[in-house]
Amino acid sequence: EQGLQLLELGGSVEEDYIRIARCFEATRQRCCRLEQDGHRAREQLARVEAERAALEVKLKHARNQVEVEMKKRHRAEAELEKQERKLQLVLELLMREPWGNEALSREQCSVLSALAGRRLGAALAPVRRSSAVDESCQSLLSHSDISYDRTEDDV
Repeated sequence: EQGLQLLELGGSVEEDYIRIARCFEATRQRCCRLEQDGHRAREQLARVEAERAALEVKLKHARNQVEVEMKKRHRAEAELEKQERKLQLVLELLMREPWGNEALSREQCSVLSALAGRRLGAALAPVRRSSAVDESCQSLLSHSDISYDRTEDDV
């Protein structure tokens, strides 16, 4: 628009050319600034993309580690339950057999009775979880917040 206005002016041709040159120079400087801004934005985008890729790799490794640890925990809990059942059977056998009561002192029998009662109560209770792990909904890193969806990992 300024260029058209300058051409329509009836002043000296040299002054008009000087005004046009100044407008072109101002436009060129604006373009240079915009090009520099674009270059800085592309560099920043590249840094952020690299950081995002690194974080995605860390997230993938963390997900895999959580999965491995959960499998280990489930195996350990299953083994614990299996061993507790075996212990319970042995205790019940010792308590029921007449030769077991004769071979054991009264103190040993009372300890076994107490253990048998406690184990029986534990066996009837819901699956125990390790008390070292906070599984309450107040935990900052609740397992319910973690997505195990593998479809995003392939993208």
